Amino acid sequence: MHPELHINYLAVLVAVITNFIFGSVWYGPLLGKTWTKEMGLPSNFQPNQKEMFRSMGLMIIGSILTAYVLFYTTNVWRASSWKAGEDQADWVYGFYSGIYTWLGFYVPLLLNSVAFENKSWKLFAINAGYNLISLQVVAMILSYWR
Repeated sequence: MHPELHINYLAVLVAVITNFIFGSVWYGPLLGKTWTKEMGLPSNFQPNQKEMFRSMGLMIIGSILTAYVLFYTTNVWRASSWKAGEDQADWVYGFYSGIYTWLGFYVPLLLNSVAFENKSWKLFAINAGYNLISLQVVAMILSYWR
């Protein structure tokens, strides 16, 4: 028996755009200066346009992959996906999918950066905070709008 899931590509697109906007604010006006310092970049660092477009393109690809996978993880646990009863509230699936994805996959990788790449705990907190909030936002969009 397999779950019955029909991906909502519009919801995935909206989640990707939302994540892109959130990332631009998080690593821009909100924590950009601190992040730049913790990365060891000069305070007046300005990436050239080619590097910026490459970085944004890779971020969008990563966001698409994340949203696509989170769609499945937020919905595969629903009883209705298995035709096995009533679902809980939508937020339950979004919250737990986001938090467990962050805790099990993102945090360990970020801890490796501290342990083996000599990245600071402050940088860990900036990146972990971004990952947690972005995963929660994307998972909530996808759990409510399926």
